[in-house]
Amino acid sequence: MPASMNDQLSAKELNPLNSLDEWEEAVLERYPEPDVPAKQKDEFRNYDAPARDTVKEFYRLNHTYQTYDFVKQKKENFLKFDKREMNVWKAFDFLNELVDDSDPDTDLDQFQHLLQTSEAIRADGHPDWMVLTGLMHDMGKVLCLFGEPQWAVVGDTFPVGCAYSDKIVYPEFFENNADYTNPAYNTANGVYKEGCGLRNVDMSWGHDEYVYQMMKDHLPEEGLYMLRYHSFYAWHREAEYGNLLDDHDKEMLKWVKLFNPYDLYSKNPTPPVWKELKPYYEGLVAKYLPETIKF
Repeated sequence: MPASMNDQLSAKELNPLNSLDEWEEAVLERYPEPDVPAKQKDEFRNYDAPARDTVKEFYRLNHTYQTYDFVKQKKENFLKFDKREMNVWKAFDFLNELVDDSDPDTDLDQFQHLLQTSEAIRADGHPDWMVLTGLMHDMGKVLCLFGEPQWAVVGDTFPVGCAYSDKIVYPEFFENNADYTNPAYNTANGVYKEGCGLRNVDMSWGHDEYVYQMMKDHLPEEGLYMLRYHSFYAWHREAEYGNLLDDHDKEMLKWVKLFNPYDLYSKNPTPPVWKELKPYYEGLVAKYLPETIKF
């Protein structure tokens, strides 16, 4: 992102969504789960201005500015993990600063949303590392609290450095991206080799990659795929980018697909009772994570 970009765009232009959850609501509309009752249109958040216009503007910004160089710059900046260091529970308090009073659908904080995901996973009898994956999967949204614009924190993720799939939401906005006409980046493989494996591919920057890098030494490979690719809908929902996959990616896909419904469909207006759950989660965190996490 050019250094002058923040000066050129207002806060509203940089952050068009009324809340980060608005992107997830748009995903729910786009990818309804077959065995989950469809949410009625009048149940979605209702603002005086059309909410979906803000989502469209969000993707215009996302697709315009998520370039190969932008991603490399963000990795260089944030993957030093030199911004803050906190224990896990202080980190959740920090994440809760993202609660948005403009959201008309819920007054649950970010931590309660994560608890709902992890509790749904636990209720279905999955291993405890997957429960912890559910608890941590949106921790990367703290990027917003470090001054990152929404379109560099949430949104569908996609490979950069190669041609954009037309199955990505609002693909027409990629025509505004500087990489779109760059011959080094606009072929199917781009800067990558056929079958190189997703671990060798740079994805668009956001909370998925950030939390993966944060957790990569603490969770099994299956959980790390869930973290890193849970927003890569062009892959796990549209079966795109097969040319970049290796056999390991193909094996791990089932775990990403297993996780995705818990991410999207576990929200409930009734908050979990933290007092009852606290001993279990304190033990779980102590089992897998260090005393402090670097951001």
